[in-house]
Amino acid sequence: MEVPAVSLPVALLAAGASPSPSPSGSGPAVPSLQDAQQSATNAASWVEQNWSTWLAMGLQIVLIIVIAVALRAVVRRAITKLIERMNRTVQAVDHTALGGLLVNNERRRQRSAAIGSVLRSVASFVILGTAALMVLSTFKINLAPLLASAGVAGVAIGFGARNLVTDFLSGVFMILEDQYGVGDTIDAGVATGEVVEVGLRVTKLRGANGEIWYVRNGEVKRIGNLSQGWATANVDVTVRSDEDLDKVKSVLDEVAEKMAKEEPWNELLWSPIEVLGLDSVLIDSMVIRVSAKTMPGKSVNVERELRWRIKRAFDRASIPIVGGATALEDAAEAAPAPDPSATMAAPSAYASPTSPQSLATTPIVTQKPSTSK
Repeated sequence: MEVPAVSLPVALLAAGASPSPSPSGSGPAVPSLQDAQQSATNAASWVEQNWSTWLAMGLQIVLIIVIAVALRAVVRRAITKLIERMNRTVQAVDHTALGGLLVNNERRRQRSAAIGSVLRSVASFVILGTAALMVLSTFKINLAPLLASAGVAGVAIGFGARNLVTDFLSGVFMILEDQYGVGDTIDAGVATGEVVEVGLRVTKLRGANGEIWYVRNGEVKRIGNLSQGWATANVDVTVRSDEDLDKVKSVLDEVAEKMAKEEPWNELLWSPIEVLGLDSVLIDSMVIRVSAKTMPGKSVNVERELRWRIKRAFDRASIPIVGGATALEDAAEAAPAPDPSATMAAPSAYASPTSPQSLATTPIVTQKPSTSK
């Protein structure tokens, strides 16, 4: 039959050891040798009854700690290996134009470091927190009040730092979903520019004029990534309305074919340069649109090079490009010269003294009656 554990003070009290009175009848009683032996026997009995419980609790606590530490180390190592494997999967395209643009080293390093840090922190918190609760339960501590207090404290902290929590969670999901990375050009609504650094709370952008924008991740409601997928290069060419369209199209096709075969444009162009046709027709001009799909973020470079080549080809083919100030000058040249006589006043009818108008304005002379008799 199992003997219930008894505390040391209770065991000493149950021993019935009564101190012997002092000879003078006053002052503290001095225990006798028999009382001391009885107390030692009771203490040894109490230790003998409870040592197995203590040993079991100690072994249980040690086992919990060892398992928690070992599991944490294994999980953290597995996460590190997973991040390294993610990095190795894209090393094959590091030295290509696409790899250098979309999965550059800095972007991959920051994204991997952020993901690894988040996963390791979450794993450590879950494992060590669970181990701490198991250790407390081993000491027969009621965890309900503790968990309730922790829940109330968590709600209070979350309400007070809700903006910080929102920024952190938004940053985690942005990184996990790979919405953008270092080197991408994005439109975040509040700012537009090239991504310099991606953090869990703040994203750093460099604007077109060189300024640095610090955008909180929680403030970003929508993101337009201008560096993912493909871009479109559009060039509008304005020529005279009486120009030969077949000749213009032939020159444009020649420029497009030659540009697509030269480096580095053959890598930047993801589709053949196409002459889409007439975009608009006016009285004195018409607009022809040329378009091509390009590598993300390289459409502006392709447009500039295409305009340069089209202008040189049109000059060789004697095809003038009109539009803007040129159109005004052409209209001025095409207008007929003004008639010099148009500025001269018409001859007046009163210039001739014999004209009816002049005679009508001549005063009538009245003759006085004669007074001669």
